[in-house]
Amino acid sequence: SAERLVQMANDIGHFFAAEPKRADAVAGIASHIQRFWDPRMRRQIAAHLAAGGAGLDDLPREAVSSLKVPA
Repeated sequence: SAERLVQMANDIGHFFAAEPKRADAVAGIASHIQRFWDPRMRRQIAAHLAAGGAGLDDLPREAVSSLKVPA
């Protein structure tokens, strides 16, 4: 569900929040999602963001917006 994906993205965001540079944190989150989430999950979180992204923290929100989402 979208709620579970939001929770997962936020958890990843909390891990990478320790990065001293915001750009590194965003890149780390995006890289993790790109490598470990299947295309269906990436499409679903991107669609959730496009619909407003309720519940997504700032870092994961920025990371998801930078993803190359498969069609």
